[in-house]
Amino acid sequence: MKTFHCQYCGHPLFFENVRCLQCGSELAFLPDRMAMAAVEPVDGDESLWRPRMRGRHASQAHYRPCHNRVAYQSCNFAVPAKDPNALCVSCRQTRVLPDLSVPDNLDRWFRIESAKRRLFYTLAKLGLQSPAPPDGERDGPCFEFLADLPGQPVMTGHCEGVITLNVAEADDAERVRLRVELHEPYRTLLGHLRHESGHFYWEQLVVARGRIEAFRDVFGDERADYRAALQVHYASGAPADWQDFHVSAYATAHPWEDWAETWAHYLHMVDLLETAASYNTRVTVPGTEEEVEEVTNPFETGRPDFEALVDQWIPVTLLVNSLNRSLGQDDAYPFALSAGALSKLRFVHDVISAERAAAVKPA
Repeated sequence: MKTFHCQYCGHPLFFENVRCLQCGSELAFLPDRMAMAAVEPVDGDESLWRPRMRGRHASQAHYRPCHNRVAYQSCNFAVPAKDPNALCVSCRQTRVLPDLSVPDNLDRWFRIESAKRRLFYTLAKLGLQSPAPPDGERDGPCFEFLADLPGQPVMTGHCEGVITLNVAEADDAERVRLRVELHEPYRTLLGHLRHESGHFYWEQLVVARGRIEAFRDVFGDERADYRAALQVHYASGAPADWQDFHVSAYATAHPWEDWAETWAHYLHMVDLLETAASYNTRVTVPGTEEEVEEVTNPFETGRPDFEALVDQWIPVTLLVNSLNRSLGQDDAYPFALSAGALSKLRFVHDVISAERAAAVKPA
C-alpha cells in the first residue's frame, strides 16, 4: 500500500487514517478517485462532504461518510453523494455480520473490514473490480463474517461467489495457535482474504474465460476429488520436494488450493512493491552485485514485466526480513520461490495482465 498526502497541507497520510495530524482535517478514502483526501462539510448540509481545497474555489464533488463510519466508527471510505447505497463499495460487499452485541465481535469485525479494504484497493488497482460500481451495486465477491455457535463451527472458505471467514481469525492468539498447529509459517487476516479471493477469481478468470486447459497444464487437474485430497494432505503433510513446485506447503493439497495460494502470493508481491516504490526504495544486496536502483510501482506501469517484478521482489523481501530480525521478529516473508513456483506466479500475472489489457482496449 502506498502512502498518500493530504491535498490541503501536504502531510503524509496512510490508508487507515481518519484525521490529518498536521492540519486537523477529517480524512476519507474516495474510491472513485482511489485516493485519500481531506474533506469538509458542504455548506448548508452537514451530512455531505467535499474535498477540502485552499483558495476560493470549492470542490463540486460531494460525498457522504459510509454508514459504518457514522454508526460504528469502523470505516474511512466515502460514498459519492449520488450513490443510493448507504454503505461504501467495500462495506457493501459484506452481507452477513457476526452478532455485534457479543463482547469482542465489534473489534473482530473492525479488524476484518480493515483488511478487506486493503484487499479491495489491490483488486481495484489491478482492474479486477470497479472502484465506483453504478447505482449502488456491489462488485467482486460477497463476504460473510461469522462466529462459532454451539454445535455449529464456522469454516473459512469460498462457495459460489461468497467468502466466509470465521471471526476468530481476528484474534491474534487464535490465529497463532492455528498457525502452529497446522505448521504454517504465515497466517494473517489479509492473507486469508487474498487466498479466498483467489477461489472467487478462479471461477471468473479461468473457468468463465475459457482458460481451464491452460490452467491444468500449469497447476494440474482440478477434477481430482477435493475432499479426499485435503484428507490426505492433513494426514500426511506436503511432499518432501514441495518447494520445487509450490509457493507453500498447503498449495500441494489440490490444484484449487495451489491456484489460491499462488494468487494470494501475487497480491502480496504487487502490494509490497507499491509500498516500497512509494518510499523511493533502492536496494543493494550485501556481498553481491545485485542492485535495484529504484523499486517501481507495478500499478503505474500498465502491464509490468514479470521478470522485473521478480528482480525487485527478492531484494526487497531480503531487506524486509532483515529489518524484522533486527526488531527480534520472525521473518515477515518466510518463503523461497523456486522456478516451479515462479512459473505458476507468471501464469497468474499473465491472466491478470490479459484482463487489464482487455479492459483498456478501445471498443
